Amino acid sequence: MNAPGNTTLEVLRIAGAIGAEIRGADLSRELPQGVVDQIRSAWLEHLVVFFRDQRLGPAQFMALARRFGRPVEYPLVKGIDGFPEIIEVKKLEHERVPFGAVWHSDTAYLEAPPMGTLLLARELPPFGGDTLFASQYAAYDALSGGMKHLLAGLRALNASTKADASKTREDRIREEGRKARNDFLATHPVVRTHPETGRKALYVNPGHTVQFEGMSEEESRPLLEYLYRHQTRPEFTCRFTWEPGSLALWDNRCAQHNPVNDYHGFKRVMHRITLAGDRPQ
Repeated sequence: MNAPGNTTLEVLRIAGAIGAEIRGADLSRELPQGVVDQIRSAWLEHLVVFFRDQRLGPAQFMALARRFGRPVEYPLVKGIDGFPEIIEVKKLEHERVPFGAVWHSDTAYLEAPPMGTLLLARELPPFGGDTLFASQYAAYDALSGGMKHLLAGLRALNASTKADASKTREDRIREEGRKARNDFLATHPVVRTHPETGRKALYVNPGHTVQFEGMSEEESRPLLEYLYRHQTRPEFTCRFTWEPGSLALWDNRCAQHNPVNDYHGFKRVMHRITLAGDRPQ
């Protein structure tokens, strides 16, 4: 993949359904628009793209994020000093549950959830701490015609206070939480259409989805639990092993992620920026 400015980008798929590593880009520099366009094209095709050995200070990280969208503040945890849109995603040595350690799409409980997320590795444990990603295009495409017909008209309620997800935020909210409200609710289509690719993706997740609109939690549970199992089948996923300076950019409209909690007793620190999105349709 050739790009303006004597930059050659290499895009290497890492799994069948989702994920590609991009080589040849120095993200600390001001990128030519042609390079930005090619990265965005690879991102839309592969749903999550990864970069290695990127040495970015907070200002450079913010400048990079702005080339792909509009950074927005996370509603529950304050950003780092001087950069309110950058939050620390960390697990300390004494903590048992990492931030966001459940399959989810970022902040699906907002009326307009983020389009994308950038995550930059700052400090890593000596082993473990990988992140799993799952294609919700592949999950939807693999459903039967009858199930697609059933889901077509359904909407689901998503909440920031769902127990499994809120437990993973307790340490960070205790240290760096906002004093404003922390209970957010939003109803979205169970199957959403990607505004750029036109493809359909499942849009429920075990971290935030509570029930189907017009049904009780008890009535909703059997179908939701089936969808949760289905949408993270191994063949829909990829796994990324971080190194210091690794960066991921993923599409929250069609991908879920889950950090693996397998490094107890060690510290893991990441910086995260989310990009403004629109109402799922």
